This record gives sequence, C-alpha cells and structure tokens, in this order.
Amino acid sequence: MVGTRAVIGIRQSNGTVQANLYNITSNNKVGCELLPSKVELFKAEFRVQDMTGEVSSSYITISATLELNNQLYNVEKLNHVWQVGYNADLERLVPRIHHFSLQNFDSTETFNMTCEGDTLGVGHNQRYFRTVHGILNMVGWGILLPVGVIVARYFRKFPVRWNHWFGVHLGCQIVGYILGTTGWGIGLWLGRASRHYTFKTHRLLGIFIFTFTTLQMLALRLRPKPHDDYRKYWDMYHHFLGYALLAVISVNMFQGIAILKPNTTWKWAYIAILAALGVATLTLEIVTWTKFIKEKKTKRKNKNDSNRENQQSQSATDNNATK
Repeated sequence: MVGTRAVIGIRQSNGTVQANLYNITSNNKVGCELLPSKVELFKAEFRVQDMTGEVSSSYITISATLELNNQLYNVEKLNHVWQVGYNADLERLVPRIHHFSLQNFDSTETFNMTCEGDTLGVGHNQRYFRTVHGILNMVGWGILLPVGVIVARYFRKFPVRWNHWFGVHLGCQIVGYILGTTGWGIGLWLGRASRHYTFKTHRLLGIFIFTFTTLQMLALRLRPKPHDDYRKYWDMYHHFLGYALLAVISVNMFQGIAILKPNTTWKWAYIAILAALGVATLTLEIVTWTKFIKEKKTKRKNKNDSNRENQQSQSATDNNATK
C-alpha cells in the first residue's frame, strides 16, 4: 500500500529469512523496484530495532521493535498492514508486487497503543457489507426475478391457467427489485469506499442490470392497453429484455463470487439455484410443447372429421337432387 513503511522478510535459498526496511511509494506501484532503504517519518528517521525473521513449517514470522515519538505520531491510531508476496529477487532483496485480490486490500487494521487490545479492522466492515450485497442481489435479482418470469410465462394462459398468476408475478418482481436495488446501492458505496481498487466489469454489469430492470418495472404504469395496436410489439420488447436481463444477472453473479473468493459453498449454492430454476423451466417447457402438439393434432383431426362429414353430407344432398 502506497505510503507504508514496511518491514519485509524475504526467504533465502538456504532457508533463512532476511528482514529489511522499505519505503513503499507511488513509484513502486507503477513498476519501480522496491529496494531496502531507511524509513523516515515527518523528515525524521523512524527507528526500528531487533528485526528478525524465521521460518516455522510453512509460515514466516517477522518481529521488530518500533520506537514511536508521541509528538510526531498519533499512537492512538497506529495503522498496521500486512501482505503475502510470492516472488522476490533474492540477491538484491527486491520483493515483487503482491496479488490484487480483496484479501490483499483488506489486510489492514488500526491499533490504539494506549489501550491494551483495542484494535479496529478496517476491512471487517467492508467484508460484512460485501456479504450483505451478495445475498441481497442473489435473492432479489438472482432468484425472485427469474421466478416471476417463470410464473408469467407458464401460468398465465398456457399450459396452465392460474387466476392468481399476475399477483404472484408482480410480487416477485417488486420484492426482487427492492432487494436487488438495495444490494446495488451497497455495491456503489463499496466501490466508492475502495480507493485502491475497482472491478469495472462487475460495476458496469450492475449498472446495466439496475437501469434496465428499472425500465422493466415502469411497465406497471406505462404498459399499453390490450386493445392498442402496438401492444404486441411492446410485449416482444418486454419479453426479450426480460430474458436478456436474466442472462446478464447470472453472469454478474458469477463475477461477484469470483471477486469475493469465498469458500466454494457460495458458488455451488448459486449453481444449485440455477439448476433448480433450469429444471423447472425445462419441465414446464416440455409440458407446454407436449400439450401444444397434442391440441394441434386434436384440432387437425376434428377439422378433418368435420370436412369429411361435410363432404358426405354434400354428396348425399347432390344424390338426392339428381334423383
């Protein structure tokens, strides 16, 4: 993190750990090498003593003693950051840049050195709100909106006519929109609070989803009357946009899960939800086409029977007229 005065330990080829002081500046962020250097604070040397590093099992432990001047440094707010690197130049003791995951950026906390055990994890609140953001969007946009679409497609008239379909469809869409919009708002706040990183694809897809979902919700007031000439074109637009939104929502859900990098439970839980919705849709689609084909065959048979009866009746009438 830019502005950090760091004690960094680099594991040597012989198994020992070499600890040194480093000043992390904006130059390092753009690719300049991070070399060992003296650490200064307000143009005064920042004294660090007894730096040691050791390896135990697969962990590296670094310890040091810091001398803090109460007049130069606010000891009630000691900002502490930590990172894990994966590569370094062993000869010149140059560490390489760490990964850019949320876990790396959240590795910070603030100590109050005047009160024993008083710490504040800066990344803790953001992790909590990210979880809330994910749950709200998964339930609102990822579950309720698709359920509302399924109800509207398969329970309005065909293959099953359900008198209460519109109320259930409307309820799912409204509740899903409210939950999704709340989660989207939390996501915007998290994006503004994250000064050092941004996830452009996830953000742009979220804005796209919110914008066009809002446009879909305006159908409550702007929907044409059934007898209007352009109603069928509006229905085509409404249905196409709804199906496109469901696809984009699914993609963005996996984007968000990939960013958070939680345990695999989240990913497989959402896959299970999609699978359940997919099985329900496929089953209802099969029922729809099966019923449609049967009814079409029945109508064709009835039409042929009717034509045959009419022909026979006409033939009998002609015979009677000839006699």
